Amino acid sequence: MPSVPVHANIPPMGIFLKCLLIFFVITLEARPISYSGGSTLMFMSDNMQDSIYYHYSPSYKFSIGIEGVKDQIFNKDLSYLRLTYLLDRKNTKHSQRNLYFQSGVSSAGLDTHFFGIHGDWETRRVFVGFGFKEVFNDFHDFTEKFIQTGFAPYLGDYGDLHTWIMMKSKHNTLTGDWNTYPALKFFKGNFLAEVGYDSQADWDIHLMYRF
Repeated sequence: MPSVPVHANIPPMGIFLKCLLIFFVITLEARPISYSGGSTLMFMSDNMQDSIYYHYSPSYKFSIGIEGVKDQIFNKDLSYLRLTYLLDRKNTKHSQRNLYFQSGVSSAGLDTHFFGIHGDWETRRVFVGFGFKEVFNDFHDFTEKFIQTGFAPYLGDYGDLHTWIMMKSKHNTLTGDWNTYPALKFFKGNFLAEVGYDSQADWDIHLMYRF
């Protein structure tokens, strides 16, 4: 089994600076399904892979999209047709919870696919989230999971810049290790940016723009 590289092909600091630049130039709720008729563009990068993902939501209940993945572990380029479905949502006066099913099938064939669930519960002040994903392919199957907690240091009004201070723990069966590290999440209008760093797992970056 190949070892997990600490650095991606693109210098992590270069990715980080690009993310900050995009954030300040463009200035959503972090939802994997948009409003009915809406679209979302995402970019994600960590020590495992780089990914660009576009999806369209015919309904608030589900989204369909295409994802391009650069696998940093096995040096593979993959593309997926993806489906995300809202299994459960509960809104109260002060909180919201969500549970999603996610899946994807690669252009390489039906044997290369993934499925999983992820969910969150949040108030205006507190956030808790988790995810579980099983990945199957012709070179090495593996499992990913994470848990994430955070709080908002201030309560912004609608249209303000919102900030979350997070702690995230990730695990995958390729390395067998849990990595726990801090992250910052910002969102304003249609744009969200989340940036975390761990000395073992490197940068963990997630950008999202909804239109």
